[in-house]
Amino acid sequence: MLKKYFYIFLISMVPLVELRGAIPVSQLQGLPIVPSYIVCIIGNMLPVPIIYLFARKVLEWGADKPLIGGFFSFCLEKGEKGGKKLQAKAGRGLFLALLLFVGIPIPGTGAWTGTLAASILDMDFKSSVTAVMLGVLLAGIIMGIASVTAVGMFF
Repeated sequence: MLKKYFYIFLISMVPLVELRGAIPVSQLQGLPIVPSYIVCIIGNMLPVPIIYLFARKVLEWGADKPLIGGFFSFCLEKGEKGGKKLQAKAGRGLFLALLLFVGIPIPGTGAWTGTLAASILDMDFKSSVTAVMLGVLLAGIIMGIASVTAVGMFF
């Protein structure tokens, strides 16, 4: 059982997959939803401070390197594009926009992208982490309901 929790913890840390993929996996494994939700939230949030503090610097450093430059440039462009999109739609409501950007579980809008966008937009650390955390909680609730419903219907 502990191995299954560790597995969903690791899945929730993976960029683009994050908690949006880990919660459905937990339900397919037959784990209880509440402990799974908590484990996935922790796993998804663990990289957020590191991303905020270091990702932009590392991506800018590696963008012109031969082997990694293409991927690093892609990540920077994705963060900048997400940030500009957020800022254009949000205006002064950037906190709420970031929360919803992370919280609505569609591909490419999770904690990794949201945190990178927040750092590119120079949002302060506390506001960024709080908005991302609330967004992750919202995405977890949505995915939990969808997963429990789908597993109940099909299995």
